[in-house]
Amino acid sequence: MSTLEQILAQADVRRTENQLPYAGALSPAEAFEFLQLNPAARLIDVRTRAELDWVGRPVIGDGQYAHIEWTRYPGGVPNSEFIDTLRGIASTDTPVLFLCRSAARSKLAAVAAQQAGFARAYDILEGFEGAKDGHGHRKTVEGWCHRGLPWLGA
Repeated sequence: MSTLEQILAQADVRRTENQLPYAGALSPAEAFEFLQLNPAARLIDVRTRAELDWVGRPVIGDGQYAHIEWTRYPGGVPNSEFIDTLRGIASTDTPVLFLCRSAARSKLAAVAAQQAGFARAYDILEGFEGAKDGHGHRKTVEGWCHRGLPWLGA
């Protein structure tokens, strides 16, 4: 198990190397360890309600998980209340770790959070399901599920 300092240092290396406009990026395993080491941290799942219902969700510490859609389902309309909802869940100094299906929306959410004053906004690399394999299936090559981290299926 890594220390919180080691995890944050790796996230910062990724921030620097990739010129990220937010605090950094964490692998799924690092995110899970981070949440275990820092009970004040929050995992913000930005997938749609349909994705939660049909695919599942991570299992982490009590009170650390929150769901805020980045885009509304159906229709894919941007959630204009995203930042206001986030402010109701976490203060601007709370570490917030954003997760989506394959780490696209989570990056956008981290950028928006940083711009709104959340100085400790992180993207979770690979997402919940990860990229597709050669057969078009997810959860087989990367992501929270593939890495064997705890989750509840739909």
